[in-house]
Amino acid sequence: MKIDEAVLLVQSQLTTKRFDHTMRVAQTAKELADLYDVDVKKVDLAATLHDFAKDFPVEKLKQVLDKSQSPEDLLLYNQELWHGPVGAYLLETKYGITDTDILHAVRFHTTGRAQMSKLELIVYVADYIEPGRQFPGVDTVRNIAQNDLYEAAWTVARNTIQFLLKKNALVYPDTIDIYNDLTRRLFKSN
Repeated sequence: MKIDEAVLLVQSQLTTKRFDHTMRVAQTAKELADLYDVDVKKVDLAATLHDFAKDFPVEKLKQVLDKSQSPEDLLLYNQELWHGPVGAYLLETKYGITDTDILHAVRFHTTGRAQMSKLELIVYVADYIEPGRQFPGVDTVRNIAQNDLYEAAWTVARNTIQFLLKKNALVYPDTIDIYNDLTRRLFKSN
């Protein structure tokens, strides 16, 4: 899929507000790709497609999750996590995208996961730090992202876990996995 096709596809699926967010994520991701020597075209495509299914109704998300090979326990967690796996499944089965890096970037952009590729990490971080995001700590992550992609992703995972704990919310296992994986990588912990 070419980038102009992807832009038209997501624009047809998303609200204006969500589409604007998507374009800011794509721009931020391209800047990070340049900085970290990752294929800018692939990053642009993954970032453009990351929220493809974000505005789907909950029932449609559930239906697609039932068809896909997503873990069954995903339905036990907040529905905000569902659009990544749904989007990746539909992009592969309906739109013929086969690049694993792109599909994983879409699938895991909300939860993260252990052993993410640089492309996946870029979309994960870009979604968190795009210029439209305004919340305590985002500027710190933006600054870290200019120097260390892994530390930026670790900070995103840590902040996400802390946010969920403060709300007494469940933390999806993949989010704990990325935090642990990057903690080991960054701090050589056991």
